[in-house]
Amino acid sequence: MVKIADKRVERSKAAVLAETYRQLKQSGISGISIDEVSRASGVSKTTIYRHWTSRSALLIDACSKLGGASPPPDMGTLGADLYALAKTLAEQLQTATWATVYPSIVDAAERDPEIAALRAGLHEAFMAPFHAVIERARGRGEVRPAKPATDVIAAVVGPLFYRRWFSNEAIDDRFTEAIVAAAVKDILS
Repeated sequence: MVKIADKRVERSKAAVLAETYRQLKQSGISGISIDEVSRASGVSKTTIYRHWTSRSALLIDACSKLGGASPPPDMGTLGADLYALAKTLAEQLQTATWATVYPSIVDAAERDPEIAALRAGLHEAFMAPFHAVIERARGRGEVRPAKPATDVIAAVVGPLFYRRWFSNEAIDDRFTEAIVAAAVKDILS
């Protein structure tokens, strides 16, 4: 009997998360309400609140499925590693679901400490491969000891985010190569 209940619970949770995720892709965090998730998923609000104590808890659970970071490449040079990461990020910014949802997470994080913690965790996970390749390059002597990794990351990631969310200009290989070359040149000068 317990197994039947467990399967029902798992199906209900999966339905709620799938609907929350669908709504996230469609309208971002601000467009999510427990009432609408309940209606669309067919799972009662009482059941939803039994598994997620708040709207924020549900959003955090759904957003945790948005995607993970790329593993850090090891191409032998900082420039090659940064280019591989930047190319992957550029592709994700144009195709991945998280790139559509992330701006609403940043916005909601301004007002909700739980969402702010989620945003910080997502940011840390997405930037971890960049930190890894920069620290590896620092060990090879390719990065000045005084140069903060965050400055290098901002020089690569910032222009990609700008084009995706602000200027809507193309994020092509030429652009990606140019920002990596500028970042590497800055590191060496």
